[in-house]
Amino acid sequence: MRLDGVLFFPVTPFGDDGALAEPVLARHVAEGVAAGAGGVFTACGTGEFNALDLDDYTRVVATSVTATAGRVPVFGGAGGPLPSAKAVARAAAAQGADGLLLMPPYLVSGPPSGLVRYVREVAEAGGLPVIIYQRGTARFTPEAVAELAQLPEVVGFKDGLGDFDLLQRIILTVRRSTDKEFTFFNGLPTAELTVPAYRGLGVSLYSSAVFAFAPEIALAFYKAVTGGDEVLVQRLLTGFYLPLVELRDLVPGYAVSLVKAGVRLRGLDVGGVRAPLIDPAPEHLASLERIIATGLAIAGA
Repeated sequence: MRLDGVLFFPVTPFGDDGALAEPVLARHVAEGVAAGAGGVFTACGTGEFNALDLDDYTRVVATSVTATAGRVPVFGGAGGPLPSAKAVARAAAAQGADGLLLMPPYLVSGPPSGLVRYVREVAEAGGLPVIIYQRGTARFTPEAVAELAQLPEVVGFKDGLGDFDLLQRIILTVRRSTDKEFTFFNGLPTAELTVPAYRGLGVSLYSSAVFAFAPEIALAFYKAVTGGDEVLVQRLLTGFYLPLVELRDLVPGYAVSLVKAGVRLRGLDVGGVRAPLIDPAPEHLASLERIIATGLAIAGA
């Protein structure tokens, strides 16, 4: 199982009654894979993992696996309270997921040894390859990541902090401690904005929330950054990604709700977000529409 290219984080569609809309999700995932996604990360942050119960989660993973049809790996989100994290890990395995993206435990902060124990127990419960997501209350030391890298299930580390000194020390410590294939990811919100910086550390994989609503832009950026087209990289960063991030930062939770709004603007009715997130205000929707149009024009789409 090797991840490559642009990683797709689908939103979770809801109907007018607020219930999960499985046919819409199936279309969303299938279209993303057909557009060129290198992997599907379903029921994760962009997919409102925080707002899904176990039944929702199980159906989201099952629908995503079916829609992907084995063309690329499917990872399901996990995290939160330990019993819940273990339950969704088992559900993801039962529904045929290829791995887990393990997000932080609920609210409380634990020492490195506690985080190691948390990751180990969830990994053992699901028996799937696990990518650790460092963000929020899950802040790992280099030694803790190196210890976890010895576990057969732990295959990668996704950084959502942007602490480059810490990340470099983690990378060097893990590489020194094991010869196994171990992958590092850029997991900051709107990751493309920091892709050049992460690539300087040798971290080339990244999450692309933009791919969920504008795969043309996400793929144009990926091809430009991997092909050395610095002019197009800078045009997309300045003309599209920077204003998108500025809009995102206006309201807490817009990192998710703007993505979902973008999917709706591009013609797929995925519904609104669940509380505590809120849908974008009308003036912000208008700004998002203009930003998308500019990005498509720059990408030549």
